[in-house]
Amino acid sequence: MPPAPRAPEGPASPLAVFNTAPGEAAEASLLACCGSRRWARRVAAHRPYPTVDALLAAADEAGYDLSRADLDEALADEAAPALPPGTPPAAHTALRAAHDVYEGRFGHAFVICLAGHHPAEHLDQVLGGIRSRLGNDPDEERAVSAEEMRRLTRARLARLIGHTSYPSFE
Repeated sequence: MPPAPRAPEGPASPLAVFNTAPGEAAEASLLACCGSRRWARRVAAHRPYPTVDALLAAADEAGYDLSRADLDEALADEAAPALPPGTPPAAHTALRAAHDVYEGRFGHAFVICLAGHHPAEHLDQVLGGIRSRLGNDPDEERAVSAEEMRRLTRARLARLIGHTSYPSFE
């Protein structure tokens, strides 16, 4: 009896592609989520991940373990949050001015995770966040920035891996 024909295999899941990618390619993908090279190496080195949740948990753990230098490297790779298309020029000017004040005070880009917020809310979320966080002392703001960086990284990584149960707004 001849062997049964094999069913054609579908495309690999994004997690499977990530798990089997060469180390440099996996690290490059991770660096698009968080600019810390040590974080990217650590998360890539622990592959394969059995589930997306396991990957996100490992990314969180590595994010909590960022040293001061690692966080500085990640924050240096960030830019001011972008506004959705069609935002009036005055809003861009207001955001640029607020971000310049923030960056002058703290020495790095303002980071905020906007996952779960509709793009129409982004300007209010960003400007409100900058206003409220300008009152922080540098150590307090560093802790807040680290947490926002971890949340932002998680949202980017979930999107990279195609994790559909994570909020799609960022």
